[in-house]
Amino acid sequence: MATAQKAASSGMTAEERKVIFASSLGTVFEWYDFYLYGSLAAIIAKQFFAGTDPNTGFIFALLAFAAGFIVRPFGALVFGRLGDMIGRKYTFLVTILIMGGATFGVGLLPNFTTWGIAAPIILVTLRVLQGLALGGEYGGAATYVAEHAPNGKRGAYTAWIQTTATIGLFLSLMVILGTRTAIGEEEFNNWGWRVPFLVSVFLLAISVWIRLSMNESPAFAKMKAEGKTSKAPLTESFGQWKNLKIVILALVGLTAGQAVVWYTGQFYALFFLQQTLKVDGATANMLIAASLVIGTPFFIVFGSLSDKIGRKPIIMAGCLIAAVTYFPIFNALTHYANPALENALKNSPVVVTADPANCQFQFNPTGTKKFTSSCDIAKGVLTSSSVNYSNVEAPAGSVATIKIGNETYTSFDAKLTPDGRNFDADSKAKEAEFKKTIAAAIKAAGYPAKADPAQINKPMVLVLLVILVLYVTMVYGPIAAMLVEMFPTRIRYTSMSLPYHIGNGWFGGLLPTTAFALVAFKGDIYYGLWYPIIIALATFVIGVLFVRETKDNDIYSQD
Repeated sequence: MATAQKAASSGMTAEERKVIFASSLGTVFEWYDFYLYGSLAAIIAKQFFAGTDPNTGFIFALLAFAAGFIVRPFGALVFGRLGDMIGRKYTFLVTILIMGGATFGVGLLPNFTTWGIAAPIILVTLRVLQGLALGGEYGGAATYVAEHAPNGKRGAYTAWIQTTATIGLFLSLMVILGTRTAIGEEEFNNWGWRVPFLVSVFLLAISVWIRLSMNESPAFAKMKAEGKTSKAPLTESFGQWKNLKIVILALVGLTAGQAVVWYTGQFYALFFLQQTLKVDGATANMLIAASLVIGTPFFIVFGSLSDKIGRKPIIMAGCLIAAVTYFPIFNALTHYANPALENALKNSPVVVTADPANCQFQFNPTGTKKFTSSCDIAKGVLTSSSVNYSNVEAPAGSVATIKIGNETYTSFDAKLTPDGRNFDADSKAKEAEFKKTIAAAIKAAGYPAKADPAQINKPMVLVLLVILVLYVTMVYGPIAAMLVEMFPTRIRYTSMSLPYHIGNGWFGGLLPTTAFALVAFKGDIYYGLWYPIIIALATFVIGVLFVRETKDNDIYSQD
């Protein structure tokens, strides 16, 4: 307790530096494992979801990525309970072993061509194990560091934990880029993508060795020695309204908005560059990595600043500024990353005219459903080419048309084979011809198949990506300290972990999937941004009105 309660003006001790380094380094490795999948989602879609059409395959790959996030709150409950009952240190060891083993397994897993439907099922299972492990990781790391930190410096100390997610993402991008460069893009797409997953076994060995050298948190050790540990942390955390209401506020008034800002700045930006703007993977990864290098120190800046002016003002400002500026920033990304696409959108607008009753939401996770209406076929062809389009309602029973510039093309209604699994021969031939016609029309209208590397204004794209990362540092830098300060020691691990992982696991983890599904539904390449904007604004309003500042709370007097 003496270490934790010393005056804020004294310097950091060797023991505190070791605590921060050990907690942060182990967490970096776990985030590296977790982020590999997200960074390689497009390749994994082709490897494990080959039985679906390209658009559905990519969305389903993102859903498998999101599966790891969806189960994180359950990991928070399981490992948070263990952390509050038996200690922070040994819970760390269990979570990192599960995470490392699951990641190594992805690298060894045969693809859809080899194992069929079993391959994606096992892949999702491994993602679930990763999510459970990560659900128990963050709360333990943040609690462990905060309980070693002196009063008045918890924002600065826990901000180091906040850098680990970004550093883990950066490390994963560097390993991916290094492998791509060494063996070439074609070989990387075929088998080289497995290398970053397999090398994680070395990171796992280092992490386990580091965590074995850690001591238990002094606050928890003292509480355990006095026999004051919670016997039922789940009941105390969520079964008593005085604590449950704080958990709810922590979710809707802090972590939900923080999560969508974080995943928009680090994940959606990458997906947008690659999938929508058609920037090649190596260039997109390099630009994201560079933005992370520039922006990461600001986690410490805003964490330290929160010790002086408060956690709440910084987090709320980050949510508000992000929500207000997302549309102009992503429009600017299009301008600087793919000006040919921007010109095509302005000069050759695409319009789909169709009977709304014949247009479905084209999300097909099993790959077994076939969309046969003329509207669905028309929109499917455009979406697969990342073409922005608007919708015009046609009279009932009309055959859908696509207008590209001044030319109009008529779609068709397809027929299925008797088993209902595929288009019949005539419909297949019509589909092939229609795709060829639309592809030629799109090309003639100026829509690029890929972003021209010579036309990418890399400095300006980097500036925009750095701005997005700065928003991330504003909302994420102070969040760990604030969550720790909201709950008492005996149930802190459990109480803070659940809202954090519901916010980041569900609101944040589902962002790429939800955003891209919205784009496919509406036909507007920017429409997916409404998801993070609405949630960030909701968090801003609730946080400003109902969440209390915590920076002056004494976390040792709450018990």
